Amino acid sequence: MVRRYVGELQEQEAVDEVFRVTGKQLRPNRNGNLYLQMELSDRSGSLPTRMWNASEDVYRSFENGDYLRVEGTTQLFQGAMQLIATRITLIEPCEVNEEEFLPLTEAEIARLRARLTELLRGLDDPELVMLAECFLMDEEFMGKFTRAPAGIKLHHAYQGGLLEHVVNLMDVASRVAPCYPQIDRNLLVMGAFLHDMAKVDELVYDRDMAYSDEGQLIGHLVMAVGMLEAKVREAEKLSGGPLDGEKVLRLKHMIVAHHGQYDYGSPKLPMTLEALALYYLDNLDAKLFSFHQQLRNDPNAGSPWTHYNQNMGRKLFKGYGERDGTPR
Repeated sequence: MVRRYVGELQEQEAVDEVFRVTGKQLRPNRNGNLYLQMELSDRSGSLPTRMWNASEDVYRSFENGDYLRVEGTTQLFQGAMQLIATRITLIEPCEVNEEEFLPLTEAEIARLRARLTELLRGLDDPELVMLAECFLMDEEFMGKFTRAPAGIKLHHAYQGGLLEHVVNLMDVASRVAPCYPQIDRNLLVMGAFLHDMAKVDELVYDRDMAYSDEGQLIGHLVMAVGMLEAKVREAEKLSGGPLDGEKVLRLKHMIVAHHGQYDYGSPKLPMTLEALALYYLDNLDAKLFSFHQQLRNDPNAGSPWTHYNQNMGRKLFKGYGERDGTPR
């Protein structure tokens, strides 16, 4: 039987498929009856799911990160698709093809890692290349960097998402910088690599995706400064002398200022050209990803407009078909 992916499901469609489960919660409704809330996913996306009249036995029958065979029906709720499950069955990992549940294949991960290495080793600043090598030679770090998500709910929230986001941002930075000769291209590209690197430890992602204790208490902006300082010391040992202090300071500033605004959790506002450019390019990559995801996954197939998205505060225009004028 041909698999039906999350991204292909339509309203009021009967579902009998295997998904990966995260975010399970057993909650009471207004009448005190228990229901199960969870997120089901495959490589195409995720789907909020509820199972009415659930029990603690059902809740305890699986863990986040497990695979479930789920029977139920899709429906629209507040403009978004959800699944109402009527039956769930635990499936052993050996019974599934894991590539059906990973947005990025091993080949895609390898390609992205090769591009990351190429961009870092292609910098024109020998000190920054030396610093980059200290990260590239750290197999433990690179192993986590290629598996980590960029977030747990927003953009690139899947294994390998951090690598994909960072490489795309570095590519964009390397192309934008020549348009603004006053920007130091080497600093901007290196800052793009460093800005989110501490998410490798801020998040946990072996099975379910969540924040680590360190991530909750410290956060990736502060954690990344400490990681950078450690690698600077390694680079100085390899080179036999200190790195340019101002250059390191500028990299630290790019890390702590890349959220751009105090109300977005940034401890500092951008105060250098490279920090300002990084903030806007990072935000651009995240926003375009979120918009594209909303356009791709919208269940409103009969309209050129998506349903209203509460998080975005707007509908998005999908447009019409090029040949017959029908909604996309």
